[in-house]
Amino acid sequence: MTFTYYGHSCFAVEVNGKSLLFDPFITPNELARNIRIADINADYILQSHGHIDHIADCVALAQNTGAKVICSWEIHEWLNKKGVSNSHPMNTGGKWDFGDFVVKCVVAQHSSGLPDGSYGGNPLGFIVYTKDGNFYYSGDTALTLDMQLIPKWAKLNFAILPIGDNFTMDYNDALTAAEMIKCSQVVGVHYDTFGFIKIDHEKAKKAFADAGRQLHLVEIGKTITL
Repeated sequence: MTFTYYGHSCFAVEVNGKSLLFDPFITPNELARNIRIADINADYILQSHGHIDHIADCVALAQNTGAKVICSWEIHEWLNKKGVSNSHPMNTGGKWDFGDFVVKCVVAQHSSGLPDGSYGGNPLGFIVYTKDGNFYYSGDTALTLDMQLIPKWAKLNFAILPIGDNFTMDYNDALTAAEMIKCSQVVGVHYDTFGFIKIDHEKAKKAFADAGRQLHLVEIGKTITL
């Protein structure tokens, strides 16, 4: 599978010829100024929660691409009011077969207010099952013991975890999470975008390497194979 990073917690994974885009926050992100949303193709958008730094470009991209948005019930209703009708509501614990892949929604310990102040429902993490392997995106979350359940549901090829601290786990907690979910390949997200979440890249990568795991810090706009 290929992973393309668009900055902050926005990324795309190619699955069975389909592009799965996660948490689109691009146009307000100064670090992603060279990314044009008009150039992004998406077949599905997976929306972990409603905070502006995850949902800012969701409406525009859903309308531009026709992508189906997978999200909480509350975000589904909010998007419908914004003119996005192609959405699939889910909630914690639920699973759905989308044909090219299966999604299971899991616990994320965070909050989820929408940009207009309305309630965004439960924040979600996603396990994505494909014929080429499985991956886990935790969404914004603290380290939580619920992560110990992940290996019962899926053997993971890789995981995408927040590492920036202040609003989410830091990289040390993300390393503990990697141990809980039994995953050696981790892509870090939700770091450096704001002053609150700047990290030391080398220290973070060394912490993972010392534990026999690999932390990928992907340059914005770049694609890697996992």
